[in-house]
Parts: sequence; C-alpha cells; structure tokens
Amino acid sequence: MTAEAVAARTAVREVTLSPAARELRRELDLRWPAGGDRMHEIARYALLAPGKLLRPLLLVASAEATGGSRSEVVPAALAVEYLHVASLIHDDVIDGDDLRRGQSSVHALYGVPDAIATGDALLFRVFSAVAECVALGVPDTAVLAAVRVLAEAGEDLCRGQVQEAELAAAWPGAGGLEAYREMASLKTGALLRAACRAGALLSGGSPEETEAVTVFAGHLGLAFQMYDDLLPYLADPAVTGKPGTSDAANLRPTFPVLLAHEAAGPEDRHRLEQALGGGFTPERTFAVLREVLLATGALDLARDRAYAEIARARAALAPLPSGDAHGLLSAIADLTVHRDR
Repeated sequence: MTAEAVAARTAVREVTLSPAARELRRELDLRWPAGGDRMHEIARYALLAPGKLLRPLLLVASAEATGGSRSEVVPAALAVEYLHVASLIHDDVIDGDDLRRGQSSVHALYGVPDAIATGDALLFRVFSAVAECVALGVPDTAVLAAVRVLAEAGEDLCRGQVQEAELAAAWPGAGGLEAYREMASLKTGALLRAACRAGALLSGGSPEETEAVTVFAGHLGLAFQMYDDLLPYLADPAVTGKPGTSDAANLRPTFPVLLAHEAAGPEDRHRLEQALGGGFTPERTFAVLREVLLATGALDLARDRAYAEIARARAALAPLPSGDAHGLLSAIADLTVHRDR
C-alpha cells in the first residue's frame, strides 16, 4: 500500500470514528426516530443516509479548538447538517440526479413536491436548532452571531448555485477559472466557512482564532469543490455515491475541464467545446472529456491544485493550540482530497 493510501485511510478513520462523529450520528438518530409523519420520514431518510458529517464536525472541532465545549454546540452542528442536506435535496431536483450517498435521492424515492417541501422544512429547522444553544449556556449574542453567519452562508450557497449555471452558459467565453473559483467559494465554501466561523463564535474564540478557522475553511472549500469535480474520473460511483455522468449530463465545465481547455491545443479545445455543446449523450460527453483530460494532463494538474489548497488550509491553523480538535480539523482537510478511497 502506498504512503498516500495509508494517509487516506488514516484520515477516514480519524474523522468517521472520532468521538464527535459518533456523538453527532447518535444525536441525529435520537432527534429523528423512526416513525412520525411523512415529512419526518423523508427528513430522517435524508439526514441518516451514509455520510461523514463533515460540516457539523467542522463546527464542533472549531468550537473545541477555540476553547469551547462540544456539548454546548451540538444543536448548532446539527443545524449545519440540516442546511447542507436541504441543499442536497434541492440540488438533486435541479440536476435530475437519482442517486445520492449511494442510495436513491429523496425526489427519486418520494417525489419532487415532497422532496422540495422537506428541504424547505429543514432550512427552517436550522434556526430553531441553533437557538437551542442558549439553553445550553452559550450567550445569546453569540447565538445571534452564529445565526447571522449561517443565514448569510445559505444565501451565498444559493448564489453560487446560480453562478454555476451562469458559468456553464458563458463558457467558453467569460466562464473561466476565475469565475469558477468565485462560484466554488460560494456554492461549496460558504457553508464550510460558516460552520467553522459559527463554531468559533459560539465558543467565544478570539478574533485571531475565529479568523484562522475561517481562512482554513475557505481553502478547504476550494479544495473540496476542485476534488469533487475530479471524482467522476477517479472513482467508481459506488464509492462516491452519486452518478459519474451527472456533470457531463448537465454540460458543466468543471475544474479539470477548465484546466484542460486552458492547456489544450486547438483540436482538443474544439473537442471539449463540442462535448459540452449538447449534441452527445451523457456517456459520450463523459468519454470525450475523459480522453482530453488525460491527454492534456489536466487530471494530475487539478489534483495538484486541490492538494495545494489543502496545504494552505492546514497552514492557516497555526494560531490554534494543538490537541484533539486541531487534529480533527487536519484530518478533515486530508479527507477532503481522499474521498475516492
């Protein structure tokens, strides 16, 4: 086994088997027990699907790394997962994806109207969940600040979703790498930044500590989206839990495609533009994209760029004291670019 593979397995183990992850999973199960009405059933199905709970873990770890107590922020950590899962439910409706986290997507199983309504309900649950932290001893001013951060992140997430569609429509004109980074910073990075920043605010972390986890999460978000765009070409859908041809079917110029277009000669550029022009089946589109990405070395370059963002993320944690929480943040960073393992 290579050193990289060992590091990947170690990161997965540290994150998924951490005490914080076990506690969050247990708390989700308690709060969303089997039974109840249809909306409750749908929400439980979506929330307890196989997943690593990275965003709530980021909130808990950021709180603990900045001097806070896990027990005081668990409701807020779950709130981040509510927001994230709601966005996934709506994302799958938009993209028409029938697979999520290795099982049927919510709309594929329960229908589009009930999927949208349940996603909306989870968004409203975000705010009541964060408010629970007041009763656990968190100052109400800190809770208000966390609510504001999560609300702004939700808006930015939606803005990023719209920008993703604009990028696809503008490419290969204005939709280049700079536009991609802005979109990724919003669509993916906003909620990661909000999770870390809210955790530090709820814990009463210093301005320096709060800024450190926010900057960490900003680089983490870029790496996450960059690597997410690589997964269709690196891993089996059984591992990633979503269709490998989704981006191709939606004609998205993802990160490795943008890098390939920048590096390619006229013939390969034409092939990329033709593939994303809408005239091929998703399978044929994916096959052509993969051929050009391999020919131009864009897959390796994209992976290197994602790794570089993770290095910057880890460096941003320097102001934080060492300890279990710091280690968990580092492990989450490593896991971000090893999700094909």
